[in-house]
Amino acid sequence: MPGKSNTTSPPAEALSIVIPAYQEERFIGGLLAKVIAVDLSPLGLRKEIIVVDDGSRDRTAEIAGAFPEVTLHRKAKNEGKGSAVQAGIRIASGNYIMIQDADLEYDPEDYIPMLRALIEGKLDAVYGSRYMKYPDRGRLVNFVSSKHPGQSLTAYAGGQSLSLIALAATGRYISDTVTALKLFRAELIRPIELVTRGFELDHEITAKILARGARLREVPIHYHPRTKAEGKKIGARDWVIALKTFLRFSKRAG
Repeated sequence: MPGKSNTTSPPAEALSIVIPAYQEERFIGGLLAKVIAVDLSPLGLRKEIIVVDDGSRDRTAEIAGAFPEVTLHRKAKNEGKGSAVQAGIRIASGNYIMIQDADLEYDPEDYIPMLRALIEGKLDAVYGSRYMKYPDRGRLVNFVSSKHPGQSLTAYAGGQSLSLIALAATGRYISDTVTALKLFRAELIRPIELVTRGFELDHEITAKILARGARLREVPIHYHPRTKAEGKKIGARDWVIALKTFLRFSKRAG
């Protein structure tokens, strides 16, 4: 009788989901339940879920730590979203890295189309765009008509103006530079030295990957905006910082 083969299947590739969280006790549990429920097995992937608690003073860490599927990293003090994301990227061991905000504005089910676009399109990065509501109708239509119900006009105008700033700084039009669903191949994002510590990390990453010639595509995603009263943290000051960040790190990508 032939002997049994000692060969084993290689381990499944992994998607590392990095979730920076600060004072998100109202939303973090609901988000993690949704993340855990996403089935990546049709793509041959498993999930690594990393929550980086950025010095929260509420129950964010306690709630996240109660999920056995979650790796929790606690920072001793609040240092900003960028610092938390950097810590998560250092911990991540997956082949792909998704950055996801801790609130419920974004739907984890959108991981599937983003991953399909990345893998099947042989891309380096995929951004989930809130402002591609009409994917077949061109950039101008989407630029002027993609505001979501419940989203403040200030937030919408700020995001759209940053698209123009990104175009001027990098030579690349991106409809949603501040999306909180960003997906990267690990070999792209891990080696990049990231230095900004706040919300401006989004723009540092975009500027640096485009300067390296990364193949980036956007795909439409769902979006459920929340208000300041519900914990929305980004504000007008962050727009000014974003402008400075693009100017600091960009090199026209063409």
